[in-house]
Amino acid sequence: MTDTRLLAPCPSSPNCVSSLADDDRHRVAPLPGAGHRDASLALLKDTLSELPRVQFEAVGPARIQARFTSRLMRFVDDVTFYVHEDGVIEVRSASRLGYWDLGANRRRVEDLRERLNRRLTPGAAQEQAS
Repeated sequence: MTDTRLLAPCPSSPNCVSSLADDDRHRVAPLPGAGHRDASLALLKDTLSELPRVQFEAVGPARIQARFTSRLMRFVDDVTFYVHEDGVIEVRSASRLGYWDLGANRRRVEDLRERLNRRLTPGAAQEQAS
């Protein structure tokens, strides 16, 4: 059973997604991890460090808080990651302003999922290139 207190709940507006949300409108699957907390945190930090317009910091031994800033309008989205002992990564991505985010937070989480999967599956990038 997942502890829903690990991440703040999403508001009723459609500008937030969370792996701990109960409803389909806000729910995303947890992100893949590397088998245990330390390896998953390192993988997540490396992946985040490659992305543009992101600032992040570790907040405690199992949590990372990140701020993504959009290129044109400079909107800020807050993303929180909680890594379980088994390495599974819970995620919540939410816009600071506005009612609807045009799907930006869901796309961000799915992009992170793809990036993490590529890092976890050696040779996947080579297969896609062929």
